[in-house]
Amino acid sequence: MPLPTENRQFVLASRPIGEPKPSDFELRTVPVQAPGPGEALLATQYLSLDPYMRGRMSAAKSYARPVEIGQVMVGGSVCEVLASHDPNLPVGAVVLAYGGWQDYPVAKASEVRVLDPAAAPPRTALGVLGMPGMTAYTGLLTIGQPKAGETVVVAAATGPVGSLVGQIARLKGARAVGVAGGPEKCRALIEEFGFDAAVDHRSPDMPEKLAAACPDGIDVYFENVGGEVWSAVFPLLNDFARIPVCGLVSQYNAVEPPPGPDRLPGLMRAVLSKRLTIRGFIVSDFASQARDFYTDVSGWIREGRIRYREDVVQGLENAPEAFIGLLKGRNFGKLLVEVRAPVPA
Repeated sequence: MPLPTENRQFVLASRPIGEPKPSDFELRTVPVQAPGPGEALLATQYLSLDPYMRGRMSAAKSYARPVEIGQVMVGGSVCEVLASHDPNLPVGAVVLAYGGWQDYPVAKASEVRVLDPAAAPPRTALGVLGMPGMTAYTGLLTIGQPKAGETVVVAAATGPVGSLVGQIARLKGARAVGVAGGPEKCRALIEEFGFDAAVDHRSPDMPEKLAAACPDGIDVYFENVGGEVWSAVFPLLNDFARIPVCGLVSQYNAVEPPPGPDRLPGLMRAVLSKRLTIRGFIVSDFASQARDFYTDVSGWIREGRIRYREDVVQGLENAPEAFIGLLKGRNFGKLLVEVRAPVPA
């Protein structure tokens, strides 16, 4: 079978100041790289777009190295194996890889995971059965530890992390309150995902509505947004509340600190007096829980106890606009780009 010769890829053209712009990305066409010993040539089917990518576009010190100018944008992908120099990775296999924003990545065979299309749709490995799903599962159960009768609040609640957080909270007997943007998303939280209450963060009286939805206070707040939602949550936190922190998407495009006053003293006073637990985490911190995560969540999906939604954009060329929209909350569900790099006949 002939192999492709040209590879489209998006590279980082410039580091964004504030919101990313289309000009911060450059679409290049380069020769397809030949795989070396122990490597495989892949054809991307689906590319995952996630908020963490905004941090990789910055040179600021973080938990992971930034993408350098001229390098391919990072990202998880579901791919088909076109050529393999590893006997354990057959041609035609569908794999989970970290191939980035391109048609034909080359990856070490030892660093990809073969997927079973009969067990679950392969693209779920980028969402509910992938990194976002495991973020929700491990952060909520390990740090949040919801108990029956408690109130769990999560922002960005119709996203791939937030929607699963609320549903798992319900499975554990807790009340789930979701914060989302707009009436359609709030409706879906109740009707589609089974939350107990939904609050529109765009409402001018959002803090009052959140307080009404949480008459007994908040025991667990799964933090992935920050900003105004945190400000509304903070006074409602109960003694011994737990706050897993996996993201702060409202701040990713900020170019300067928010205006005063300095709220740190009040936060630290509450941490002490209310005995709050605030713990940041990266999903890889809980890698040892991967098997439990997959067993539990895939089982709940088969039983109809967990639902998920995907937002699929067609074409690699539309990845930058889709990513920019993701940071503004335009997506509804797990955001994927269907690339479907052509496989030569």
